[in-house]
Amino acid sequence: MPRNLSAWIDLTIHLIVMLALALVTFCYNSYVGMAALVLWAALAAFAWERCHDRERRFERYCMSIIRNVNNVMNYAVDRLPQAILVVSKDGHLEWCNHQLGQYLGGVEPEQGTAVADFWQELVVDPVWGTEGEYRFSHAGRTYHVYHRPLPTPPQLDPLMAFYVEDQTEFTTLRERFHASRTALLYIQLDNFDEIMQGQTEAERSMLLLAVRERLDAWMNSLGGFMRSVSDGEFVALLDRAALDHAIAEKFDILDQVRKLTNTKGLPVTLSIGLSLAADQSLKELGEEAEAKLDLALGRGGDQVALDIAGKTQFFGGKAKAVEKHTRVKARVVAHALRDIMESADEVYVMGHHNEDYDCFGAALGVACMARALGKKARIVLSDMNEGIDRFEDVLMKEEIYADLFVRAGDIVSVSLASALLVVVDAHIPHILADPTLLERIPKVVVIDHHRRSEHFVKNPLLVYIETASSSASELVTELLMYFGDNIRPTKFEATALYSGIVVDTKNFNVNTGIRTFDAAAYLRRAGADPVLVRSLFQSDYETTVALARAKANAEFFPGGLIVGSIPEQLQNGQIIAAQAADGMLRVDGVRMSIYVFQLDSDTVGISARASGEMNVQVIMEHFGGGGHANVAGAQVKGVPLSAVRAGVIEQARAYIEESDHSESDTAG
Repeated sequence: MPRNLSAWIDLTIHLIVMLALALVTFCYNSYVGMAALVLWAALAAFAWERCHDRERRFERYCMSIIRNVNNVMNYAVDRLPQAILVVSKDGHLEWCNHQLGQYLGGVEPEQGTAVADFWQELVVDPVWGTEGEYRFSHAGRTYHVYHRPLPTPPQLDPLMAFYVEDQTEFTTLRERFHASRTALLYIQLDNFDEIMQGQTEAERSMLLLAVRERLDAWMNSLGGFMRSVSDGEFVALLDRAALDHAIAEKFDILDQVRKLTNTKGLPVTLSIGLSLAADQSLKELGEEAEAKLDLALGRGGDQVALDIAGKTQFFGGKAKAVEKHTRVKARVVAHALRDIMESADEVYVMGHHNEDYDCFGAALGVACMARALGKKARIVLSDMNEGIDRFEDVLMKEEIYADLFVRAGDIVSVSLASALLVVVDAHIPHILADPTLLERIPKVVVIDHHRRSEHFVKNPLLVYIETASSSASELVTELLMYFGDNIRPTKFEATALYSGIVVDTKNFNVNTGIRTFDAAAYLRRAGADPVLVRSLFQSDYETTVALARAKANAEFFPGGLIVGSIPEQLQNGQIIAAQAADGMLRVDGVRMSIYVFQLDSDTVGISARASGEMNVQVIMEHFGGGGHANVAGAQVKGVPLSAVRAGVIEQARAYIEESDHSESDTAG
C-alpha cells in the first residue's frame, strides 16, 4: 500500500527552503546560483510528478480493494451457512442465496415463487414490518428465523429479509437434555397405620407385597429405579421423559394402588412428593421432594405434588381423607400450643377474610385458651363479615367480650414483637383478614382443616392441619379437651364452636365421624345452645326470595352436576350462593352443586358443594381457590360471570367424567 500520501505538503516546505538557499547563492555567484535554480526547478518538477503518480496509484489501489470486497461480500452472502430470503409483502420470493436450495434438497426456488409453496410454516403476514425471531418445523427439521424489514426507496414496494438457520441438531440435543433431567420421588403409604391396624403378620406382608408389585410394575414400565427405605416408604428416580409419560397418564398408579384393600375393606392410598432437577444441588432436590410429600400429605393424601418450572401441580386427591380415631396428635398439639402461648405476652387470633361461623367459632375457642392462661386475647375480624354479624352482636352485650374484637388495620401502631398470632380455618396468606400481621408478628400457629395449598404461611412455629376433620371448630374443640384441666368454655364460646361444626357438616349430614360427635357432645356439656344456633341461621324475607330465585335458575347436567348463577350483586350474595348450593344437594341424583355469583363489580365468586363422592376442591383450585373436599370456593377477578360459569361447567363435567371412568376401570 503506498505510504506518505500527504508528501506534497512536506516537499513544498523543502522546496521553499531550497529556493531560498538558491537565491542566496545567486547573490554571491550568478553562475552557481543559476545552476542551483535549474536544479531546483528539476527537483520541483520531479516532486510534482511523483506526488501525482502516488495519487493515481492510490486511486487504483482503492478501486481494486472495493472490487475485491464486493466480490468477497457477494460470495460470503451467497455461500453463508444460513438461508437468506428477500420477500415481498404478498409472500413471494424476490431473492435468495444458494443455502436456501441446500435446505430444500438442492432445488433453488425461482424468483417470484410463493414462500408458502416450499415452506408453508414460514409466516410472513403476522410479522411483516417488524424485527424479531421465531421457530418453525418442516419435514422433521427445526429452523430458527430472524426477520428484519429492508430499507427501500419510497417508489419501490417494501421488502423484508428472513434469515433462516437450521437448528435441528441443537434442538435434538436440547430435547435429549430435557428428557434426561432427573426426577426424585418420595413415595409413602399415607394411611399405613390405619390399614395395618388389626391385620395379622401374614396379612400385613401380603398387602405390602401387593403394593410393592404394583409400584415395581409401574416403575419398570417407566424405566425408573425404586428402593424401599422402610415399611410403606420408597424412594424412586425417573428421567424427565418418563415423568412426562406419567403426567400424561395422570399418575394412574394412584388408582391402581387404591384398588387394594385390607381385610376390613379399607383402601390403600399413596402420596408422592416429586422434585425435578434444574439448577439445584442434590441436597436441595431431596429437600424439595420431601417438602412436596409433606404438601401432598397435608392436603389429605392420595395424590402427587410436584413442581415444574416454578409452578406446583397436583394429581389425584380423589380419596377422602381417613379419620384417625386416636387423639394422640391432638393432645400433643394442645400441650405444644399451651407452651407457645405461655411464652407470649398477648395472643391475636385471625381467620380468613369474610369470616363464617366455623372460622368465628374456632377463633373464640383459641381466645378461650388464651384467657385460661391469663393472656390478653384479641380476635382480628375483616371489614366484610356479614355472615357472623348476629353472633357478634350477641357477644358484644357481654362484658367479658367488650374488647375482644378488633378490625383489620386498627392495630397498625401497636408493637407486636412479643405477641403470638394463631391463624384458624385458613393457611393461605392473601385470604386472611389482615395479612400484614404475618410480617409483624414473628410467632405464628396454624390450625386448619382444609387441604394444604402451595401458598402457605411462612415459618410457622406450629402447624395443625387435619383434612379428615369436619371443621376448624372441631379441631379447636379437641385442643380444648387437652389444653388443661381448669379450662372450660363459656356458653357463648361453646355455642360458637357448635355452630361452626353445624355449618361445615350441614347439620351433621356431611363429613362427620366419631370425633365430630365427640366434640359436639363436649360442647353440649359445656352449654352449647342449639336453639341459639338455629336462630342464627334464620334468614329474612328478601334472602328467602333470592334463595328461591337462585334455586329456580339452576341447570342440571348429566353425571349429577347442578350449576346455578346469581347475576345480581346482592348484599349477602355469598351466603345465598352457599345456601343454594347446600340445598341443591338434597335433589335426588345430585352429586355436585356449584353456584356462581357476582361478589362485586369486578369479582365473581364461586361456591361449590359435594355430597361426598366428589372432591370439589380439586375443581376450585383451577380458579385459584380451595377449601375442603365437600365444601370449597373461589373468587375470580376481571372475568365476566358468564365466562366463569362456562369454565366451571367445563371443569366440573370433565372431572365427573374422569372420576366415573376411573371407577368403571376399578370395577372392571
